[in-house]
Amino acid sequence: MTTPQRVWISQDAHQRLQAELDELRALLDRDAVDSGSTDENRIALQRARQARINHILDMLTHAVVGEDPPDDGVAEPGMVLTVRYDDTGDTETFLFASRAAEHGDIEIYSPQSPLGEALLGARTGEQRTYRTPAGATVPVTVLAAVPYSLHRSREGEPIGS
Repeated sequence: MTTPQRVWISQDAHQRLQAELDELRALLDRDAVDSGSTDENRIALQRARQARINHILDMLTHAVVGEDPPDDGVAEPGMVLTVRYDDTGDTETFLFASRAAEHGDIEIYSPQSPLGEALLGARTGEQRTYRTPAGATVPVTVLAAVPYSLHRSREGEPIGS
């Protein structure tokens, strides 16, 4: 038996997920009043809502909420990474976190993505390679890795908003 993996999510994402969970539960409660219905669309919708509830509960149960990793320049969930794609020289900045929980103004890459798996544990200045779904090998260098809240405060956003 494997131990469920802890997932880093921001405080904002936690609040959004909790609000969505509350709304879905209210919709299921309302649907329970009409439980005698045999409408296939309604039943499919109820099953989809229950599946989403289960998914949210799983994320919230295993979430590390808003606890920034140390500011040590190591790529790990909860860090904002700036990387350079060495073949093109292009740079990109993104939040290293669960795509299922986060959304907002910054791009998100999951630690389970091909790029995420390659970068996990990389230090600032370190080059790693990853394989695209098409089979190409792409070299990428970590230019910066800072905790999410530190990045937000540098961007002028209040922490926790």
